[in-house]
Amino acid sequence: MSRQTILVAEDDPAIGTALERTLNHEGYDVRRAADGAEALETLARIEADLIVLDVAMPYIDGLAVCRRLRLAGNRTPVLMLTARDTIGDRVEGLDAGADDYLVKPFSLDELCARIRALLRRASVTGVEPSADRRDVLRVADLELDRAGRTVHRGDRLVYLTKTEFDLLELLVHNKGIVLSRDTIYERVWGFDFETGSKSLDIYIGYLRRKLEADGCERLLHTVRGVGYVAREP
Repeated sequence: MSRQTILVAEDDPAIGTALERTLNHEGYDVRRAADGAEALETLARIEADLIVLDVAMPYIDGLAVCRRLRLAGNRTPVLMLTARDTIGDRVEGLDAGADDYLVKPFSLDELCARIRALLRRASVTGVEPSADRRDVLRVADLELDRAGRTVHRGDRLVYLTKTEFDLLELLVHNKGIVLSRDTIYERVWGFDFETGSKSLDIYIGYLRRKLEADGCERLLHTVRGVGYVAREP
């Protein structure tokens, strides 16, 4: 079985070397890039299974690299590394198209766990096996096409990243059922997030902004102390 390829784009040589050694030890084929421009050049030559992308890099920063990849139709999973830990910074990274992020300093064990989770998600279609795998799911005027991985709100096509689609699919498939935060993290991320993680809240907020554009009614509701539910307005 061929090894999966990971591109590590990190301008700090010490961090880059530590990541390369750790990921090589985990069995991955690691390619290195020292800045955003080199990362884009490398990705034009090779097909990576996952990208570890530092935000603060010279020439072209990680956010710009991620935006360019997504605009070009590249859906390779991106794990963003950042030294900034505000909600606004996290939203900016997710808006750029990143699938997950880690705040420096981080544990190499956690980095590897998140990489495994992202690669698992990329290797399957949908969130979980089910006897009822209808291709089209609906709630109110929202239509989610599992086979085509498209979402419409009425006549409007809603562009979603892979993580956003997986999260929305889980909630709409279980419409009317309140799903706990732990259940959502396990089903969508495939990883036991640390207590207090705001990743889910950020993604819910991002989905709401997209789905509620043009004055559309809210479909994703918060159940305080429990989790989230998709239901009719």
